[in-house]
Amino acid sequence: MNVIDAMRANLAALDPVSIEIHDDSAKHAGHAGAKSGGGHFRLSIVSPRFAGCRTMERHRLVYDALGPLMKREIHALSISAKTPDEH
Repeated sequence: MNVIDAMRANLAALDPVSIEIHDDSAKHAGHAGAKSGGGHFRLSIVSPRFAGCRTMERHRLVYDALGPLMKREIHALSISAKTPDEH
């Protein structure tokens, strides 16, 4: 399973309405994180689970769902986390 597929599988725990993941790793070639194998990703996720949560709480839910991927496979993650009403 590649990293994006693993991310999608883990993020399913947040009952997403939609998920878009972009791998921006090529833009960061030579960066210290890229040398250690961690990728750079942009995530846009829409989930009703974010209702009533502040931005940091939403990000924490995403980080928790991604779990161990945040330690090796993901070096940097840009997150847009919205509710269906905000989308």
